[in-house]
Amino acid sequence: MTTRILVQPDPFDTAAEQAELCRGNPSVGALVTFVGLVRDLNDGKRVHRMTLEHYPGMTEKALREIADAATCRWSLEGLTLIHRVGPLEPQDPIVFVGVVSQHRGEAFRACEFLIDALKTGAPFWKKEQGEDGERWVEARASDDAAAGRWREGVEP
Repeated sequence: MTTRILVQPDPFDTAAEQAELCRGNPSVGALVTFVGLVRDLNDGKRVHRMTLEHYPGMTEKALREIADAATCRWSLEGLTLIHRVGPLEPQDPIVFVGVVSQHRGEAFRACEFLIDALKTGAPFWKKEQGEDGERWVEARASDDAAAGRWREGVEP
């Protein structure tokens, strides 16, 4: 089982990341990925740019704990988490979550768990720049609710 966790300013290549997850492992029967993109609209306001900040070391540790929780819960063959930091424009890829397993059910559930947990459990701070100036992005109640289902053992 391989786990890769990266926090980086550079773009990632989704196809290359998918290929790397499967490479050399004929046990893989399912590959599930999620790629999050920067939107140009948030809470009804235009977004021209987003800047993501993190606390080096602490962020990677939190991502490792989230990945470890997934590997304890599901039988996975591999897992990759990549989160970008720095300035990003609308349509830029911001996060990649990739999971491989022998069976699709585990891969789908693990991928959904990982993005839900990442949205609420990883220390990233988002500042949006738009027509009204800059503003820090607050946590969404819907993200907290999604992560809460997993903590309560209620899988979607």
